Amino acid sequence: MAKEKSRHIAEIAVIGSGYWGKNLVRNYHQLGALKLICDSNESALENFKSQYKQVETCVALNDVIGRSDIKGVVIATPAETHYTLAREALLAGKHVYVEKPLVLHEKEAQELIAIADKAKLTLMVGHLLQYHPVFVRLKELAAKGELGRINYIYSNRLNLGKIRREENILWSFAPHDISMILTLACEAPEKVHATGGNYLHRQIADVTTTHLQFPSGLRAHIFVSWLHPFKEQKLVVVGDKKMAVFDDTQSWPDKLLLYPHQIKWRNNAPVPEKGEPERVEIAEAEPLRLECEHFLHSFTNGSRTQTDGVASALPTQTVPAV
Repeated sequence: MAKEKSRHIAEIAVIGSGYWGKNLVRNYHQLGALKLICDSNESALENFKSQYKQVETCVALNDVIGRSDIKGVVIATPAETHYTLAREALLAGKHVYVEKPLVLHEKEAQELIAIADKAKLTLMVGHLLQYHPVFVRLKELAAKGELGRINYIYSNRLNLGKIRREENILWSFAPHDISMILTLACEAPEKVHATGGNYLHRQIADVTTTHLQFPSGLRAHIFVSWLHPFKEQKLVVVGDKKMAVFDDTQSWPDKLLLYPHQIKWRNNAPVPEKGEPERVEIAEAEPLRLECEHFLHSFTNGSRTQTDGVASALPTQTVPAV
């Protein structure tokens, strides 16, 4: 049985092995699924050859999609290349994993979804935080009503770098936050307003704030920047029973805290009553490892992926590029 499993999973090619792609290379290799690395940087490929002795390398896309033994293609290249690479891979009959964002234009997303559906192929988008054990637990708590009615959500994703030249900060950072907010809201926003500032390049925003308004009355905002003095990755969910803070820069015991703060009315005036934060026990695991396992499982077992093209196309439809 173990041999059969190994035969089925050792079929992955990773296209793009740079800043983030190298992490995908590492995980798929550890899972015994990595067969080929494709990158235009031949120097980087030489380093991978010495690190992963049994893994093959190439510099051309045709050397990936032309191989019948490659069943799944993992794309970790600049966002502007996602559509072309994913389309070629799908048309060649490969299951495809694309790092977020799926594409930069709605029509391209719909086309990729249609191609994958027609060919019965997996099209998965790398919304990493959907597989993060902390966010999974937060979703469970929200669904069970632990937070009460969710009134407001805000998310900050801030750092000094990594500064991109292919897409702006909204497309680079905010898909994580949009994905989490839409999941917790369980509805699509009816109004979206995004503003940004360009400081390093005339046509590429370095800082954006995005405001979302939902039919239920829930509101949310997202602040992203790669021109920030310190790193912050924080999602705050304000419910009428409890408030939750998912801070991914903290160590595991403190990544998710619940605050049982309440507002009491006294003499017709709102008075806040603060409670001590509650730590939520969550088993530690690498989110990227879980995400990679999910992709392998989805196409080897024919199951629908949690972050498929349809689920991931909503942010590209509702939030415009700045």
